[in-house]
Amino acid sequence: IFYNIGKLGKYYKSMSFINQKIKESKADRVINFYELLVGLTYALYRPTIPYICIGHQYLFLHPDFVFPKKNKFELAGLKFFTHLTCLRASKLLALSFVEMPNAKRIIVVPPLIRKEVLNKESVPGDYILGYMVNSGFSVEIVAWHKQNKEIKLHFFWDKKEESEETVIDENLVFHQLNDVTFLNYMAGCQAYASTGGFESICEAMYLKKPVMMVPAHIEQECNAFDAMNAGAGVVSPTFNLTTLTNYLLSYKPNNAFIEWIKKAESLFISNLSA
Repeated sequence: IFYNIGKLGKYYKSMSFINQKIKESKADRVINFYELLVGLTYALYRPTIPYICIGHQYLFLHPDFVFPKKNKFELAGLKFFTHLTCLRASKLLALSFVEMPNAKRIIVVPPLIRKEVLNKESVPGDYILGYMVNSGFSVEIVAWHKQNKEIKLHFFWDKKEESEETVIDENLVFHQLNDVTFLNYMAGCQAYASTGGFESICEAMYLKKPVMMVPAHIEQECNAFDAMNAGAGVVSPTFNLTTLTNYLLSYKPNNAFIEWIKKAESLFISNLSA
């Protein structure tokens, strides 16, 4: 964060460009999806067009948000960065797993879930689906698989040098990232294992799939802790899938989340137009 602030001079041209485009647009509203330069542009140039910020991260500024017991300096830095992205914003639409009261300019709204997921039929499956931001986690998956050969695993990774599918054996396959293929596997899996990315957790909750979250950084630590409290699943420091298979015995879908999602369109329309 402080490194970025120190590089503010290099960002000056970008902020000038953003400010000029805002003026030329003659828009009624500017929407910012957690972009630092937009917040800094409004602080420096003070465009007259009001803007609204949208993101799960704005829930970190809500007085009722519960943080995990992690490094206080990292948490303070995360909140500080979040403040910078929304300087002079008229509203903060905070995407939340659960309904919460609004707080000043923070409006709590449901997550944004793509239509492809909303229209997807969820079916019971016999395999665990996984997604790894860092392909290095595959070492943990392979090690666990050697001790649990009978459990089917399909994991997606971003390992460019590998083929579309890397078949370890009949019960362990690594797939290259593909949005359509991933969603098809999500709809038919038994459970889902991933880092703490907000969007895929929401999709798993909507499709009633239990989740194991292995956070890769402080923001994902907060997402995962929040999702766990909302009944999405469990948090683990590693991709030890035994944690997930044990959790399956007690998992209950959060049906309130489904109803919360149904309110998304009306809440967004009312808050973006007001």
